[in-house]
This record gives sequence, structure tokens and C-alpha cells, in this order.
Amino acid sequence: MKRISILIFTFLLIISCAKKYIPRNIEAVEIEEFKIDSTSIRTLQVVDKNTVYYAGSIGDFSFTEDSGKTWTTKTIKYNDSIVPHFRSLAKNGDAFFALSIANPALLYKISDNKTTLVYTENNEKVFYDALHFFDDGKHGIAVGDPTETCASIILTEDGGNSWTKIDCAKLPDFEEGEAFFAASNTNIKTLGSTVWIVSGGSKARVLKSEDFGKTWQTYNTPIIHGNGPQGLYSVDFFDENNGIIFGGDYSKALENTSNKAITKDGGKTWTIVAQDQNPNYKSCVQYVPDTNGQEIFAVGKTGVSFSNDGGLTWVDVSKEGYFAIQFVDKNTAWLSGHNKIGKLVLN
Repeated sequence: MKRISILIFTFLLIISCAKKYIPRNIEAVEIEEFKIDSTSIRTLQVVDKNTVYYAGSIGDFSFTEDSGKTWTTKTIKYNDSIVPHFRSLAKNGDAFFALSIANPALLYKISDNKTTLVYTENNEKVFYDALHFFDDGKHGIAVGDPTETCASIILTEDGGNSWTKIDCAKLPDFEEGEAFFAASNTNIKTLGSTVWIVSGGSKARVLKSEDFGKTWQTYNTPIIHGNGPQGLYSVDFFDENNGIIFGGDYSKALENTSNKAITKDGGKTWTIVAQDQNPNYKSCVQYVPDTNGQEIFAVGKTGVSFSNDGGLTWVDVSKEGYFAIQFVDKNTAWLSGHNKIGKLVLN
């Protein structure tokens, strides 16, 4: 019996060691760049190594299927006169959903070469910042700055065909000056039926719902806040417990005090990492797939940074400025920026 127990223990130990991921040491990266004239691109949807879609600031919805050699573009206008400024794009099955900032809010469903307006909102304060679908494909969520005393949150339960705004009575109150940033479409993270949203301005908080946005809790963070451009810009979770938040001060982008933190309890508490150390302000942070939560990239107008220890320490790997990054797999990612799309391939 003792011999069998030893054999079982040895077998389990071998399996455990085999599954342990050894993070890569990346000191520099090369990004293949594709110039896209006259548009600022803050949101993209990756399909595979060769295919990526984006929505831009001049009503442009565009994609490539040959790794950037050629691009197909559709230009969207509202009432033949208003050009939507898109900063949010989500994919649900074969359909894409593009959401504009400012008044009026315009949310389009794009499928089979057909463009359908599925939600509008008219208010001088309206400003939607990010849009995502949950894993089940039926539920979706978009978040915007307050038009009343709470965040603007709209939900869908039918795959995006119809959207409903949540009444403030069902949402946490917002502080004066608390809002969101439409910097990269990554201030929302969904996982299963759970969603995390991060705020900035006068507060830097995490809003969390575990039931597709029906009920909410809020948690304070130690991220720098108090002034308009300070706060949280991006959030990502490796699993239901382990996540990272990033931001800083957009107006003082080279500063790096209290701009990044990690959680191990699902977002209830946060610990500042790499205090007063690079990277500085970033608009997007993302875990690298299939790296056991160890490898992370963060991008912003200040460049591209990389961590191989779950966010505890960082190295700057490129000075090229980008707004957002999204991975295909552990070796390939697409990036979006001002008048450009980038492709990153790791060895």
C-alpha cells in the first residue's frame, strides 16, 4: 500500500510539473504596422492570425482577411449627416456591434453586409465608452458616463437585437466627477456571467456583477484618482479570482505612481504593484492566452510593456504608441492606434 501511495504521489508530481508554465523573457518586440488614413482606432476584434476587424472615429468599419495586405471598409452615417465616432466594437457569433460616443448614442448591428441601428439615446450628457458580450452570446453590456446619478449601463438578453438601459434605482450612485474612459474598449471584462467595470475621475472603483448585470457591488481601489484624467482605464481577469487593473494620469502620461494593481479575490481588494516603476500610463492591459496568468502586455501612447510574473515587474519592449491590444493566441496579437493597426508576432 505504501509503495502504491508513493507511485501515485510521484505520478501526480510529474503531471503537476508538466503543466507548469515557464514564462518567456521578452526584452523587445517588433510590430508590423499598417497605416490607416484619417482615423483614430481604439477598438478592434480579432478573429485569427490573418483576420481582424476595427471600428474607427470617422464612421469606418473595416477588416482584413489577408494579414493586412488589403482592407475592406464600410462607412456608416446616421441620417446621412452624422458621422459616428466609434470607440467600442464587439463580436457575437457572426454579427458585429459598433457603438459611438457622444450625443446621440448610436449602436449598430453589422451582419451579412446589413447594418441595423439597434439602440439610440439622446441626451446632452450621453457618452458610451465600452461594449462587450458575455460567454453565452445572449447577454451583452455597454457602459457609459452618467446622465443622471449613476453610470449609464445598457443590457441585452437576446444576442444584441434589443437593448435596455438600467434604471439608477438598481445601480450604485456615482460621485460627482466619476466616469469612464473610452480609451480601448477594455474598461469592461466579462467572464462567465460575471462582469467587472472600472471607473476614473474623482474615484477609481471596480463595479462588479455576477448575474449578467442585474445586481451590483462596488469596490474601491488604490489607483490614483481625484482629477478628470486620472483613474482606471483598463481591466482584465485571468480567472474568476485573479485580475489586473491599469491606468494612471492621461495628462501626465510619463508618471507611474499608483497606476497598476492586482487582485486575488475577484476584485474585492487590490494591491499596487511596481509602485513608482515603469510602465507609466497605459490605456489597455491584457493577459497573454495560455501562459497561466503570468504573461501580460500593457499598451498606451507611452509604448508597449511586458510582464512575465503576473504583473509584479515590467519591462518596456517597444516605444510605439497604441491604444489597444488583443491576442489571437500566445504568439500573435493585433494592436490599434492613431491612423494605424499593428501586428505583433512573438517567437
